[in-house]
Amino acid sequence: MNTLLQLILEFFKTGLFSVGGGLATLPFLYEMSDKTHWFTHADIADMIAISESTPGAIGINMSTYAGFKTAGVPGGILATVGLALPSLIIILIIAKFLDRFSENRHVQNAFYGLRPASIAMITAALVNVVMVALLDLKAYEASGNVLDIPRIIPIVMAAVLFIAMKKIKWHPIVFLGISAVAGIILQL
Repeated sequence: MNTLLQLILEFFKTGLFSVGGGLATLPFLYEMSDKTHWFTHADIADMIAISESTPGAIGINMSTYAGFKTAGVPGGILATVGLALPSLIIILIIAKFLDRFSENRHVQNAFYGLRPASIAMITAALVNVVMVALLDLKAYEASGNVLDIPRIIPIVMAAVLFIAMKKIKWHPIVFLGISAVAGIILQL
């Protein structure tokens, strides 16, 4: 199958089923990585970092990045369109019928039922990001030493930034900038 056609179809599927926002696309990206080999799990960690630090919706940013990495500018455009198109179609349908169905018990129950699925998808994405960013399983496999698993500096950075974000009410951009500078200085 043509790569551009496959990109739009894969991201259309991702957009159709990734309920819960941009981070909910991550399980689909990991599956896409394993299936197509267009990008690696480490590339996905880079996508998250770039998508979080650039303006716009994280899912859209990640699809654009993945599409561009796979097939250049046309790939970036088609992956983005593929991801956004299901939402556009669904929102237009919902907007047309929402007044009629908003009080329907089955519709309300369906929305409540989607919440746990969203949480599970975001949690799965979090676990995958932790595995890439904070753990070094390859070092453990090479040495057999369990102490080689944690990446100490990134874990300390994540903890310090988490605490700082809770205590100091700076704009998130400041924390992203601090993280980028620390990554450069520490060569992470």
